[in-house]
Amino acid sequence: MIPRVHQQGKRTAGLLHYLYGPGTHEEHIDPHLVASFDGTAPDPGRDPAATRIELKKLLDQPLHLLAEDQRPEQHVWHCSVRAAPGDRTLTDAEWGEIARRTVAATGIDTGDGAGCRWAALRHADDHIHIVATLVREDGHRPDHHRSGKRAQAECRLIEADYDLTPVQPGDGTAARRATSPERHKAQRQGRERPVREELREGVRRAAAGAGDEAEFFTRLAEAGFRIRTKQGTSGDTLGYAVALPGDRNKADQPVWFSGSKLAPDLSLRRIQQRFAQEPGQNSPSTEETTPRMRPAAARRMAGDAAWNTLRGFETVEDRAAAAQISATGEVLDALATTSAASHRTELRSAAAAFERASRSHTRAAHQHSQELRRAARALAHSGPAFGRGEDGGATAMALSTLVFLTLAAARWHAQRQQAQQAAAVQQAAQHLRDAYRVTATPVLRALHDHGKQLPHTVHEQLREAVRAALPHLADTVLSEPGWPALAATLTEAEHAGHSPSSVLPEVANQRELHSADSTSDVLVWRIRQTTDLPAAPARPNTKPGLPAAAAAVQPEQRHAHSRRR
Repeated sequence: MIPRVHQQGKRTAGLLHYLYGPGTHEEHIDPHLVASFDGTAPDPGRDPAATRIELKKLLDQPLHLLAEDQRPEQHVWHCSVRAAPGDRTLTDAEWGEIARRTVAATGIDTGDGAGCRWAALRHADDHIHIVATLVREDGHRPDHHRSGKRAQAECRLIEADYDLTPVQPGDGTAARRATSPERHKAQRQGRERPVREELREGVRRAAAGAGDEAEFFTRLAEAGFRIRTKQGTSGDTLGYAVALPGDRNKADQPVWFSGSKLAPDLSLRRIQQRFAQEPGQNSPSTEETTPRMRPAAARRMAGDAAWNTLRGFETVEDRAAAAQISATGEVLDALATTSAASHRTELRSAAAAFERASRSHTRAAHQHSQELRRAARALAHSGPAFGRGEDGGATAMALSTLVFLTLAAARWHAQRQQAQQAAAVQQAAQHLRDAYRVTATPVLRALHDHGKQLPHTVHEQLREAVRAALPHLADTVLSEPGWPALAATLTEAEHAGHSPSSVLPEVANQRELHSADSTSDVLVWRIRQTTDLPAAPARPNTKPGLPAAAAAVQPEQRHAHSRRR
């Protein structure tokens, strides 16, 4: 159950005209009252003798108890209450009771016989509108302070009483939703979504890994957005607004949205805070970027940054964790922008879902998130990646780690009762898993084939190494379909100078594995990452006596990117 208290107005007649009218796209069906303050209010929807003016006069009558100069200018209170998608269709009687509970909880009508006059109208199966006049029958103003919060609390109780879908309560940090006129305008123009949402995503991507204000604005311009800035007397930029080319109002003027109107963390001040540096660190914009990093190397860098963040995530202070969650969102935005078509949609969905999780009331200390931000910048500047070969393998390796990092973020939010953010991260993690499967399957299949070609004696030696190094995981690992791929990876690591008996406990003990869909697959990526093996296996070498899996680790193919562990 989702209540929304709208901005107060001053024209009861205008609101009733809209609610009883056909709607912008004829979406209002059979508008009629389901409840009112006294149960006898005229219903222009079902009673041919009743009129909207009559209902308006009845609701506004308490205004005349006050002198004209004492009447509140904004006297119209408007609240919509909507059932969650998938809920059953409620009856008029049930909606009427929900309306009565809502006005009681919000202080509009407390049941003392002198409350505000109100009426609840239904013109769709899944929601109602409540209209009230903010003057009580005794001439006093109602105590409706924080009525939105109070309506939310009552709706949690209504959900339980009516066996409806429980909706996570908000905390005031969510981005503004597109208004009904904005949604209808998008439909008229044939857009997939409202302009506000397009701009929000574009600004978010422009900010991902940006090293300074100049780079941020350059990226916005390159994305094709119109930009308007506000300059202070000192010449500093105080704010900005963006518009979509071709999006104009009735006066044929561009429709501008300031960053703060798109989302709380997209104001210029909040974006500038992301540029904060750790002592001794360089800004991403001042680091060497020529020659440009290859897409696979940028993905390895992102995987390293995510892994380093994950290893210490649960021990850092809250402000640092909030910054790292925010920067993880930047990495997802950069990945979504530069990834291959085969998994781009899933990554865009993951980034869009995670966007909600990147904001909370915990003030972020962005100097603790610069490694992730540098990785986001490297991704943004590396250009588009192929979905196969080393690009695909490096993407799968990064996504494998990012799934664990997002799950850690979900736990962090849940522990702090930030339900909407935790739910958003879980949704993002599922999209990341789906993208991971697309990118990882070809690589793991190739490793599986290499592993199947290993001699039986090599497999037995590796099984013994697993049993000795991971006694608590051995049965699981050795019975999984991914074991041949792990065997091939261990062989590659051994030829590169890493003993299976030492590398296995190192990668297994660094982080939990119980949330993994496949323990052996996770170990494959951790070993390849830790030992700096190529992300994807090379073609088998034809030299006699050299196992096929070992051919993937020829010296000239070793990844040269240095790690900051």
